[in-house]
Amino acid sequence: MRTYAVKEKKVIENVTIIDIAEEGKGVGKTDDLVIFVEKAIPGDVVDVEIYRKKKNFAEAKILNLVKPSGYRTEAFCQHFGVCGGCKWQHMLYDAQLTYKQKSVTDALQRLAKVELTGMIPILPSKFTSYYRNKLEYTFSNKRWLNDGEIRTDDTDMNALGYHIPGRFDKILNIEHCYLQADPSNQIRNGVREYALKYGMSFYDVREHTGALRNLIIRSSSTGQLMVIVVFAYADGEQIEGMMQFVADSFPHITSLLYIVNQKKNDTIFDQEVITYRGEDHILEEMEGIKFRIGPKSFYQTNSEQALHLYEIARDFAGFKGDELVYDLYTGAGTIANFIAAHVKQVVGIEYVPQAIEDAKVNSFINNITNTKFFAGDMKDVLNADFVTEHGKPDVIITDPPRAGMHADVVARLMEIEAKKIVYVSCNAATQARDLLVLKEKYDVVKIQPVDMFPQTQHVENVLLLQLRIA
Repeated sequence: MRTYAVKEKKVIENVTIIDIAEEGKGVGKTDDLVIFVEKAIPGDVVDVEIYRKKKNFAEAKILNLVKPSGYRTEAFCQHFGVCGGCKWQHMLYDAQLTYKQKSVTDALQRLAKVELTGMIPILPSKFTSYYRNKLEYTFSNKRWLNDGEIRTDDTDMNALGYHIPGRFDKILNIEHCYLQADPSNQIRNGVREYALKYGMSFYDVREHTGALRNLIIRSSSTGQLMVIVVFAYADGEQIEGMMQFVADSFPHITSLLYIVNQKKNDTIFDQEVITYRGEDHILEEMEGIKFRIGPKSFYQTNSEQALHLYEIARDFAGFKGDELVYDLYTGAGTIANFIAAHVKQVVGIEYVPQAIEDAKVNSFINNITNTKFFAGDMKDVLNADFVTEHGKPDVIITDPPRAGMHADVVARLMEIEAKKIVYVSCNAATQARDLLVLKEKYDVVKIQPVDMFPQTQHVENVLLLQLRIA
C-alpha cells in the first residue's frame, strides 16, 4: 500500500475493501485510518482519493479499480452512481443478502451484546427490481447536469426526478426508474413532456415559484393505480389542462388527484386533496383483508415483502386466539387488522391522527370488530392509566420509525411485562439500542431479517422477545 499527494489531494493505492458500512460504502483500512469508499464493495482492491478526513477515519472515492471483487456485477440503471437510490446495484444479490444479514448480526452483537442462537437466514425479496408501490418525484428548474454536459443559454434546465444526495436544490432528471413497474415510467415521462410542450414552469425551491411541484405515483397488488399531481403557482387553466391530459393518456388510473401546495415544504399532510377523476383511494389486499390507501396513508412500499414481514410477526407471536395485543406505532392499522382474526383484541396506538382514521376505516371495510385505535405521542399515551383501562397485553408488537422507541416507551414496556414482544425494525442499530434495556427482563428467542429493499443497504429485522421467568 502506497500513499502520496497530488495537487494537495491524498491518494492511497491498493486498498483492500474488507466490509461494507451501514450507509452502503465500502470499508478499507490502513495502519491508522478507516476509509469509507463510495461504490466499493468487499473484495475490491482499489486506489482511492481522500476527499474528507477526520481524526480516525476518512471518506474517499475510487480512482482506479485495481482488482474487482467477485461480488461485482454490472449496474443496470443508467442513473446509477448519480441518483441517491439503489446504491448496491453493482453487487450481486446473494452478496447483498449476506451483508444485510451481517449488518443485523453486527448491530445485535456489538451494541446489544446478545446471543444469536435464534438467528434465521434473511428472507430474500422475490422481486429485485420494480418492487416499490410508491414513488415521489420532484419538478425543478435546476436540473443536475450529467458528466461532460456543458450548460449554455439554450440548455433545458427543467427536470422531473430525484434529489441529488446532499443538494436540496438539484434534481436528477429520470428517464427510466427500475423501482416501480410500468406504467410508472410512462406516466412520469408523459407528464414532463406535456409540461415542456405547453411551457409550464417547474418549481424553483429557492425562489418558491413555478407551476409544477411534485408527482406521486402509487400502485397496488390489486392492480389499482393512484396519481397525484402537486401544483404550486399554477392557474386554473394550467391545472385543468394537465389533469385532463393525464386522464386521457392513462385511462387505467383509478384514482387521479391533485393538490395545490404553496408552502415552503413538500409535505402534503396538511393540504387539501382534490379528486379529479375516479376514487379518492386505492385498495391493497393481504390474505383477503383489504386496506384502503389514501394519498396521505402509510403502507409498506414493498407489497410482496410486507405480507411476508407481517406473516413472520404473526408466527413469532404464536397466537392461540385469546390474547390481548398492543400494536405500537400501528400506522394505518395494517398489522393490527392483519392479526385481528387470530386474537381476542388488538389495541393500536399511533402518533398521526389521519393514520388512526385510516386504521379504523380498514377495520370497518373488513367487518373487523375487535380492534381499538388511539392517536397520540406514544410516550404520553402508553402510560399506567392506559394499561389499567384497556388491560395488560399478553403480546406487544412494536414497529417504530428508524429512530427506534423513545426511552420512556422502552421503560414502559419494562413495567408492563408482556409475555412476548415482537419488535419489527427498519434500523438494526436503534433496535439493538432498545434491546440493550429490554434484555434485562427478556430473552431473544428468534431473529429474522427481511429484505424489503433490494439494491439498497436497508434491511428490516424482526425479533421475538420472551419475558424471563424469575
